[in-house]
Amino acid sequence: MQVKETLNEGLKRGYQITLTAAELDEKVNQKLAEAQPEIEMKGFRKGKVPLPLLKKQFGQRLLGEAMQEAIDGAMTRHFEETGDRPALQPEVKMTNEDWKEGDDIEVSMTYEALPEIPEFDLKSIKLERLVVKPEESAVEEALASLAENAQNFEDRRKGSKAKEGDQVVIDFVGRVDGEPFEGGSAEDYPLVLGSGSFIPGFEEQLIGVKAGEEIEVKVTFPEEYGAENLAGKEAVFTCTVKAVKAPKPAAIDDELAKRYGAEDLEALKGQIRERLEAEYQGAARAVMKRALLDALDETVTFELPPSLVEAEAAQIAHQLWHDENPDVQGHDHDPVEPTDEHRKLAERRVKLGLLLAELGRKQEIEVSDAEMTQAVMNQARQYPGQERQFFEFVQQNPQMRQQIQAPLFEDKVVDYIFEQAEVVEKEVDKDTLEKAIDALEKE
Repeated sequence: MQVKETLNEGLKRGYQITLTAAELDEKVNQKLAEAQPEIEMKGFRKGKVPLPLLKKQFGQRLLGEAMQEAIDGAMTRHFEETGDRPALQPEVKMTNEDWKEGDDIEVSMTYEALPEIPEFDLKSIKLERLVVKPEESAVEEALASLAENAQNFEDRRKGSKAKEGDQVVIDFVGRVDGEPFEGGSAEDYPLVLGSGSFIPGFEEQLIGVKAGEEIEVKVTFPEEYGAENLAGKEAVFTCTVKAVKAPKPAAIDDELAKRYGAEDLEALKGQIRERLEAEYQGAARAVMKRALLDALDETVTFELPPSLVEAEAAQIAHQLWHDENPDVQGHDHDPVEPTDEHRKLAERRVKLGLLLAELGRKQEIEVSDAEMTQAVMNQARQYPGQERQFFEFVQQNPQMRQQIQAPLFEDKVVDYIFEQAEVVEKEVDKDTLEKAIDALEKE
């Protein structure tokens, strides 16, 4: 087998692979010899069928398989000998399309090689970690929020009008075209005005009602409403208001703490501080990670595979187009052409992706099975009642597994760099940290 270089420009590589007819014939004979002991044929004992007869019977069938194995083997040896790693799957095609049995096989192979990543000193990277200690006011604010979520409702003074946030207790009967419909009536229903739990426009018409009043609420069911017999229809709900109640936050005491699983109020405060610290640390890590990626982008320079950049730019353009056109769910729209801005962002992403991947490879950083399982479990919780189906989908979908694994791997590499870099802690208040996070989201 001969391998001849035909292209070597930047990261682009091209080779002509020639597999002689004799080599291919030898490969077929080898596969026949391996199978011979198990073959039975009329007139011959098992394993005693002559090779020429086997070749006549099965040779054509094995020819394509032998050809593919020979080419795959040549490619594998090439990458082992050269050390090249293709950025994308190499393009391989036969160049002598008029090939017939007995001819040599000529195949062209082209690809873009991954670039050599230059060495750089991680210890030279200087980073700042923002540190925020939970203030007592933040703890009290969180406690007040918990108390509000655990609120009760008490009857307003007789004759009081219902306000947004109040709870009205109502009996109602809904009718479409003058006829009641299934699921359109209830008694003693507690409805919090402004909760958005009823059809759009329903709750707003109850603002200002008083206990003892009867009111007709006229609404139109949304076109995409779940029940087809009601979708887009006008409905009239006859409502009898039985009570108007004002929200009353729960008292901030040991009883509130027990409702949230804490032993007492002080224990609940301790849990809140721990949660706030974790939130602040997560936000501070995101700020420091962006600073690290900016530093790497500015410090390290190397040639990027054009195919990877173009593919990333196309994906960015496509995603941003869907963000701007949320009503379009499918992908059967006209192609979205990437702009220079998309390509600039793509270059950064490809560069940093290759850089972190190479660093992780050299340091033998891996995502463990336990870490992967935990990540899948976390995502499965987003599909209550369908966790098992989600697990099976991930197991059967390599692309989905890669999507889950990639950020885990990146974070492990980033944590490794944090350990090597020079990190200075800077204590700031919550507002400063929030401004830093806002700045990230605007970029």
